Amino acid sequence: MGVEAGAQAARARALAVLRMRSRALAVALLPAAVAVILLAGAAGDRLEGPVWDAARWVLTPVAVLVLLAAAGIALVVARARPAMSPTVPVAEEAAPDLYRMVRDLADRLDVPAPSAIALTPDCDSWLEDRTHPAHAPPPAEEHHDIAGAGRQAHRRHPVAPVLVIGSPFLWWMRVGELRAVLAPVIAGTGPSAHPDIAAARRFVRGLDAAVAVASAPRRDPVSRAVLAGVGWVARLLLRSCRGHAAEMERGVAAAAAERAQAVDYGLRIVAQEQVGLAYAGWDRLLTRVALPAWRMGRWPSRLDAGVVAALTELSRRDRLAEGFASRLGERPACDLLEEPGAVDEAASLLAARLFHGGPAAPGPDWSPVAWSEYPEEVVDRKWRLDAARLHRVLDAMGVRPATGPTAPATVAPTLSRVLDHLTDTGPAWTAENAGARGPTADSAGHRPDSAPAEAPAAPTGTTGTAGTPDPLDDEDLSGTTAPSATLAARLSAELAREEAAPSPAPPPPASPSPTPDPAALWDDRALPLFPLQPPRTARELLADHLTAMVCCAAMDTAGATPGLDWLDGPTLLIAGERTADLAPRVLTLIEDGDAAPLRVWLSQLGIRPEKPVRLG
Repeated sequence: MGVEAGAQAARARALAVLRMRSRALAVALLPAAVAVILLAGAAGDRLEGPVWDAARWVLTPVAVLVLLAAAGIALVVARARPAMSPTVPVAEEAAPDLYRMVRDLADRLDVPAPSAIALTPDCDSWLEDRTHPAHAPPPAEEHHDIAGAGRQAHRRHPVAPVLVIGSPFLWWMRVGELRAVLAPVIAGTGPSAHPDIAAARRFVRGLDAAVAVASAPRRDPVSRAVLAGVGWVARLLLRSCRGHAAEMERGVAAAAAERAQAVDYGLRIVAQEQVGLAYAGWDRLLTRVALPAWRMGRWPSRLDAGVVAALTELSRRDRLAEGFASRLGERPACDLLEEPGAVDEAASLLAARLFHGGPAAPGPDWSPVAWSEYPEEVVDRKWRLDAARLHRVLDAMGVRPATGPTAPATVAPTLSRVLDHLTDTGPAWTAENAGARGPTADSAGHRPDSAPAEAPAAPTGTTGTAGTPDPLDDEDLSGTTAPSATLAARLSAELAREEAAPSPAPPPPASPSPTPDPAALWDDRALPLFPLQPPRTARELLADHLTAMVCCAAMDTAGATPGLDWLDGPTLLIAGERTADLAPRVLTLIEDGDAAPLRVWLSQLGIRPEKPVRLG
């Protein structure tokens, strides 16, 4: 009864959407109908006289213009390409067991099977209609995709939607859990096959695509004016049917959920818990582990496998290992793929593009990195690059090497130079006292604004005239010392200049193909489509660079090594053990100008801040 009620509600809302379409068509045809009546009356000698003649002369051109405008709008709506989610297509020969499981579910649910399967680098699953001609796959002999994904055995214009599965689910979930999670999703193909619901969805997607076409920037004033009118009409129609379309989708979801109740109901409760865990592990892996590598031009090529390692570590820390160990003995869902490594690599590259804006293909400045190489290729390199940038900024500011009995005789970079510069006993820098307080001398007698004349000036709004950050633009620096605030602002400006430098153009394709690349079927002009984090603040940049300098000193003077923590990302290992309590000591130095806690920490671990370190 619940399935029928949901389906009937969805169909009723679909008919309401289609009635909106019919009313729009009737409004477009009304002037033409009136004009035809007037012309027919004149031909039959019935509607004669100056008034009827004037009406004919006025309404006939208006009817023609309205018909032309309606035809143009209809053409734009019909030809506009609906948005398509960026995914990794998986052909049946690349995952026969997965296709078999999906078809078996569809048979048990008594619904049409999805026309194809694709993976998305996110923790979600859905059905996506790709019946538009622009979404149809190209011929098999001209299309080369991951694991033969282009060699589709289905029709060129499949009626059933495509099943999109979150790639982390395949690696973390067991086969039974994945089946339980996909059951309500696949059940949605039943209502989707109804002609009224399918027609209503096509109409709404066409209007949405037409709005996107009208919003695209154009230089031609004529086309801008024409498409502005098209966009206005499309938005008006969307607003008119938005409520009915939303209720239609709710009815479809309710009908699918009710139909899926009969399939693996008990296992679905456990599977939903795994969905939440997979999302938590995936988010932590992207923000803590993948993002540092992406910023360096490297992309981890086994992100989905990393989810398993991250969640296993999370279960160990939360004392859930026993319960997790029992389920990990079951068959993982990635075994349903013939080449899981190749699929994971393709999904990892797509994730880097969506969440960071990386290139669509590997290159000299965008190369993959394996997890075994991550500590040396990413962590060590990141720390040394940050330390080198820190000393370049200190050089530009005219900060001299460290002084004292333990200072080296050379001008090699040392951690002591940074600690001496940031040590400050004066009041903290605040928005209120920034204007009254001049630049403060550090413990070595150096003034933070003593930059040579040839040093490049910081951008307007980054630092004030006295060398302290502008309180209007750097609110996050409030509460730090003047040397810290100045160095943080200079680091932020230096990093902005590096990121603004033009990057090398990507290499041209080896053999241009007349068929479109599936990646070109979604708008990638505003990459990243889903940025993970807002830009780092100046305070965060200074903390990152100071931490990197400490880690470089630990590696070069105390035998420490770079490491990878699956939940926290880059980490410092001393004698194979992860170091702790570094972050609060770094913040104490930045905010209070007190280096004593950090120096004590360095002494306890045998780290020599006065020794030179290797940069770059």
